[in-house]
Amino acid sequence: MPAAALRPDLALVPRPDSVTTQPGRFPLDHRTGLRAGPGAGAAADLLRELLTPATGLPLAPDPEGRISFLLAPGERALGAEGYSLTVRPEAVLLLAARPEGLLRGVQTLRQLLPPEALAATGSLAGGERPGGGARTRTPAPDWSLPCVRIIDRPRFAWRGAMLDVARHFQPADYLRRFVDLLALHKLNVLHLHLTDDQGWRMPVAARPRLTEIGGRRAESAGDGIPHEGAYTRAELAGLVAYAARRGVSVVPEIEMPGHARAALAAYPGLGNRPGVRLEPWTRWGVCENVFGVHDGVLDFCREVLDEVADVFPAPYVHIGGDECPRVEWERSPAARARVAAEGLSGPGALHGWFLDSVAAHLARLGRRPLGWTDTGAELPAAFTAMAWRDADHGRAAALRGHDVIMAPYRSTYLDYPQSADPGEPRGQDGVLDLRGVYDNEPVPAHWEPEAARRVLGTQAQLWTEYARTPAELEYLAFPRLCALADTAWSAHRDWPDFRRRLDRHQTRLAALGVRGRSPQHPVLQHPVPQARDTP
Repeated sequence: MPAAALRPDLALVPRPDSVTTQPGRFPLDHRTGLRAGPGAGAAADLLRELLTPATGLPLAPDPEGRISFLLAPGERALGAEGYSLTVRPEAVLLLAARPEGLLRGVQTLRQLLPPEALAATGSLAGGERPGGGARTRTPAPDWSLPCVRIIDRPRFAWRGAMLDVARHFQPADYLRRFVDLLALHKLNVLHLHLTDDQGWRMPVAARPRLTEIGGRRAESAGDGIPHEGAYTRAELAGLVAYAARRGVSVVPEIEMPGHARAALAAYPGLGNRPGVRLEPWTRWGVCENVFGVHDGVLDFCREVLDEVADVFPAPYVHIGGDECPRVEWERSPAARARVAAEGLSGPGALHGWFLDSVAAHLARLGRRPLGWTDTGAELPAAFTAMAWRDADHGRAAALRGHDVIMAPYRSTYLDYPQSADPGEPRGQDGVLDLRGVYDNEPVPAHWEPEAARRVLGTQAQLWTEYARTPAELEYLAFPRLCALADTAWSAHRDWPDFRRRLDRHQTRLAALGVRGRSPQHPVLQHPVPQARDTP
């Protein structure tokens, strides 16, 4: 049955579980105080941080404040991230069983205010819009909330977005902005793709050449333009803390045993041909250079993962694991010796052996290994599988006992053009439009119950072979990321309803300076420079 249409001022993205409209509005002014009960202070601080720059409202702490944030652990039906929000003409009550639920409710409060309330938030306060131009404070609109009763909880626990900073590096301040955009849409995982053949962005104190050499490449697919970048430990730790305050977990990805050429350029002894000097790869696609399988490589991986676990407290560490050619192992005497020593069936079995070794170390660190699955059948038992090729591969992994995150490229890879319009930025071959993302169903109806229970959630992928700048990334991400967020959070599946809500939501994105593609027009609203083939 189609969802009942919501009033424009209640057109929230993602759609809440239950919305009951009531007459009247709750006004906010400089006298409006905020009462935070025990354990609710972080959510109250976040609301002030996000709203005060645009509205000028202090929302001062007040034990008698008319806005109340309260934790009620007994409200178990709300789950880990659910909340209830009651807005009456005389008071506002935000209630949750856990602090994460209060953080989700904060984002709902933001969306219930006029769009101008989002105009200067988080890392962009006082700065410039991503499209250029100084930020200015607009005349104060009517800062008030519509009276409403909302009871809300997410459909899936994992609602994420992967950002590839290995192909094209993005500055740390933009990562904070991206976190803010995820949090606004109640997405709770930033999957950070930190290493690949073309670049290594993760600092490792004992291995400085990883970023000094592996963080630089001569060009990108023949453009003749050098590219480089790496994060400091302080930048990444700061990002983790910034995201945590918004209820977003940062999951790092360190690719192994394939997609490793940048590391091999820095330390040739980690490869299968130690005497061969490599450079970080300047092409896209799958490179045949992979890690060797000798003891020194395993020591290196443990050393890197120790530092990763020290910087990123998330329970998961993604180690890639996909697209690992066996050509070098088949030719390597050291690899053949490892096959014999471990009693393996052949060089092809080294992939599973390698991943098992890494998984054991992550377990000692108190982390769970996460990997891309090419088929649904190749990851060791300890892994959570991220199914990217096909939904049926996710089903196969689930039936083998893996927890699964659904990321099928046909509906979640946002580096595909959004239309066949010739003005679209260059991307992968094919088209993924807004409807294609919205129709992504993480648990297809024909799946067995035992497979469906294994699905943790879904996420979008922003690969950056062809996206170089924050403006280009945001054009690719929006509004398609809104569609994925709606699917991941809400059990309501109604395309016309989503489009109506998105029309209102576009004004919020505009207030934030997001220059996405307009779903109302078949041509580009904000043309983005295409990636160049030549300098």
